[in-house]
Amino acid sequence: MIYFDNSATTQALPEVLDTYRTVSDQFWGNPSSLHNFGESAWHLLEQSRAQIAKLLGVMPSEILFTSGGTEGDNWVLKGTAMEKHAFGKHLITTAVEHPAIRNSMEQLEQLGFDITYLPVDEHGQISIDDLKAAIRPDTILVSVMAVNNEVGTIQPLTKVADVLRDYPKIHFHIDAVQGIGKGIQSMIFNGRVDFVTFSGHKFHAPRGIGFIYAKQGRKIAPLLTGGGQERNLRSGTENLPAIAAMAKALRILLDKEATSIANEQKIKHIISEHIKNFNHVTIFSEDNDQFAPHILCFAIVGVRGETIVHAFEQHDIYISTTSACSSKKHLASSTLTAMNVPENVATSAVRVSLGDQNTLEEAQRFNQVFDQLYAEFKKITD
Repeated sequence: MIYFDNSATTQALPEVLDTYRTVSDQFWGNPSSLHNFGESAWHLLEQSRAQIAKLLGVMPSEILFTSGGTEGDNWVLKGTAMEKHAFGKHLITTAVEHPAIRNSMEQLEQLGFDITYLPVDEHGQISIDDLKAAIRPDTILVSVMAVNNEVGTIQPLTKVADVLRDYPKIHFHIDAVQGIGKGIQSMIFNGRVDFVTFSGHKFHAPRGIGFIYAKQGRKIAPLLTGGGQERNLRSGTENLPAIAAMAKALRILLDKEATSIANEQKIKHIISEHIKNFNHVTIFSEDNDQFAPHILCFAIVGVRGETIVHAFEQHDIYISTTSACSSKKHLASSTLTAMNVPENVATSAVRVSLGDQNTLEEAQRFNQVFDQLYAEFKKITD
């Protein structure tokens, strides 16, 4: 099997699962309990928090655990709206965000908030001039993703940060779910960012666990109230086995980051250089530093994306349409639509997303199968 769908989810590493099992077996006390058994669980919770903070160069108090990227995005957007609504009801995001952002913004619109969606160019990148023009006296938040989950565009986060330094009261949020471990940490932790969202299952941790970075001094209202965990900001008994496992997965990810990026870039290059020579192929993820190393989005124009996905599946190669969250809805890519790609082209788009476990041999095998399938599809497209 060749698994090229790592942006949808990654396989939990064996050593990460070992940590999960060990914590489940030996530290199953409630971290909020007063007895020694609960105290040992609490210490492990805080050790995990401290490890994640050290890996990212932030303070342990700035790490708050969640169930994943969707909760983190919802929390930052809606928590900001609840906390700062007295100061303004205008939020800014981009036209190419993940549904966790886009749908949250739509909910806030229904509650009376005003949302500006920044357009993107043909590469899927926003204009800094558009951002400057969109900021108003009542703007309370700007949310820009680090790496687009469909085509891999890296947004100009440092330039956004530079603009927002003149507006210190506006919350600056980055969805970094696709950006962690891709060599852009300095762009993400740029000195101005206030909140960053992460999801464990994108870097070989279990599903259902994630965290946000929340800059000290910045306030958001809690979405989940109850027993007062996570400094009264996110109630609910902590998922300690998954948290400890995620801390280990993050360490492994960042320890081998440079090697993994180089490998992903080579694989992407091999595939991109091969398929670009075919007449009906359109490539949306360019092979340069404005795009993430692990995402390659392309279309065989005239063949629907789901048809391409299932054709590769017959050869034990697993890719996806442009977003796992919407792939079963048979919709055109929202990102490609925002990039003004014609619908007949956008509905043909598929995504290859790479991970550190993928090999150059798998890239060569992919190209061989591509040749075979293209010859079959050519009968349809010609």
